Amino acid sequence: MHIFTALIAGLIFGIGLILSGMTDPSKVLGFLDLAGKWDPSLGLVMGGAILVGLAAFRSAARRTRSLLGDAMRLPTSNLIDRRLVLGSVAFGAGWGLAGYCPGPALASLASGGAKALIFSAAMLTGMVLFELAERLRARPRHAAGTAD
Repeated sequence: MHIFTALIAGLIFGIGLILSGMTDPSKVLGFLDLAGKWDPSLGLVMGGAILVGLAAFRSAARRTRSLLGDAMRLPTSNLIDRRLVLGSVAFGAGWGLAGYCPGPALASLASGGAKALIFSAAMLTGMVLFELAERLRARPRHAAGTAD
């Protein structure tokens, strides 16, 4: 049941991205171009998403189990640290340069466009490099002068 629910949710999300224009990089870049020919239409899409998300998170915060019966695992940290800021800057820079963020890029793969494929490959490469860096960072450090 979980895999079916995930499939349906992903399909609805992908269709919503396509219908809203979020999979069209030129539309996204037009929204981000405040100094040029600004296209504010995606602001309504984002506003709607924020309202739905706000309602969903408020509802989820009052629950101990998900709608499918799993334990709720909501984020508990509200710490704004260097890693969060740098990650946000990298996300925004990638979005502004390519006109894609992860969800729309993956939804755009269905159209077979080269730009979505290149962006998705670069995104996945970045994710793998991040995981490798995290594993290296988490490895216990040996004391100076001791043998392995």
